Amino acid sequence: MVHQYKLNGCNIVLDSCSGGVHVVDEVAYDVIALWPDHTAEEIVKTLLEKYPDRPDVTEAELRECIADVEALVRSGQLHTPDTFADIAGTFKERSGDVVKALCLHVAHSCNLNCSYCFASQGKYHGDRALMSFEVGKQALDFLIAHSGDRTNLEVDFFGGEPLMNWQVVKDLVAYARTREEPCRKHFRFTLTTNGMLIDQDVIDFANREMDNVVLSLDGRKEIHDALRVDYAGNGSYDRIVPRFQELVKARGGTRYYMRGTFTHRNPDFTKDLFHMADLGFTELSMEPVVCAPGDPAALTAEDLETVKEQYELLAVEMLKRHREGRPITFYHYMLDLAGGPCVYKRVSGCGSGTEYMAVTPWGDLYPCHQFVGEEAYRLGDVWKGVTNTALREEFRSCNAYARPECADCWAKLYCSGGCAANAYHASGSIRGVYEAGCELFRKRMECAIMLQAALAEDAEGREA
Repeated sequence: MVHQYKLNGCNIVLDSCSGGVHVVDEVAYDVIALWPDHTAEEIVKTLLEKYPDRPDVTEAELRECIADVEALVRSGQLHTPDTFADIAGTFKERSGDVVKALCLHVAHSCNLNCSYCFASQGKYHGDRALMSFEVGKQALDFLIAHSGDRTNLEVDFFGGEPLMNWQVVKDLVAYARTREEPCRKHFRFTLTTNGMLIDQDVIDFANREMDNVVLSLDGRKEIHDALRVDYAGNGSYDRIVPRFQELVKARGGTRYYMRGTFTHRNPDFTKDLFHMADLGFTELSMEPVVCAPGDPAALTAEDLETVKEQYELLAVEMLKRHREGRPITFYHYMLDLAGGPCVYKRVSGCGSGTEYMAVTPWGDLYPCHQFVGEEAYRLGDVWKGVTNTALREEFRSCNAYARPECADCWAKLYCSGGCAANAYHASGSIRGVYEAGCELFRKRMECAIMLQAALAEDAEGREA
């Protein structure tokens, strides 16, 4: 499947199945668009008529361009056949019941009262609770026991606000380190925090033990403080930004993300990203709000058009900043056009409910953090393991080919079928489609591919 689009002066041709990206001139762009349904004679006639005043557009040049297109087709870089459909359902079967990552909900409680919180202010529509060391220890033992021959294991400390249970976090990290050598495993830890309880102990420990830290900041003070408030209604911006700056500086400016949420209040979210960059943060992410359609924070159809414009603006600005020697990273624009992701990842997706699970403070297992509290999606617990095997098999069947609506989508091997949780919350089924999310994802991919292709051309120019 071939997808063509124009962005920031670039004519881009994407071959979905091979992952090939071609940045071409206007005439080649037209040749490629006509090639599948027209003969060489028809293409030459059409383009000679389209470009009557272009002396460089001759029959000989057009036939040479057609020959180049045909060579790309023969080499598997254009109009590549889709050979993944028949094997898509087998990829997750090959990994068996191996689990490689857990999201530990060490705190179903939070010291902020964000109105748009998908987790119901950290309670996940249930009771407030803190995970005990014993439950966390059993979760780590469960992960080790079910990790097969995998060496690297991922554990996210999540909430609510995990710093409200900080000693247990530290104790669990210490326990995991004692299990690494005898079990021939290595743990990679991530901490997600709103920053309210960051102190020197948190900074020192996180920078020593956490492979990544996710810091929640929505951008400009007026945007952040409108929704991310404490239980007295006070904004948190002034309290957390200095702490984030101190932590990031102590980390050497690496291995972290500033993670924001944009809502109906700020579909012009690039202003918030650039504000965070002005604060000294360069590793950035902004996600659309997850909430009911009638919620005041929900994005409207008009907002979606603004957001798509913002994605384009962001890609152009990131390219400009990179060329000026002051680059920033945006999580959704991180693509390796040359080497990745692998076929397994492109087809199978994130692994929620199979390779990746969330653990509640009581030790219950769910497919991911966005399903926690949905009793129908409880997989089992960390003592007995996965007992709802039918549910696990349902998640195992989720892939880029599981939804008929995705059949003709050029982006399906980039989203890998999309987020099961978003599909569920939008349609009531993990095999449904979140149409607004798909629309935004396709725009992000177009922008990301343009940016990475332009950066690659810049690098080639410097080497020449």
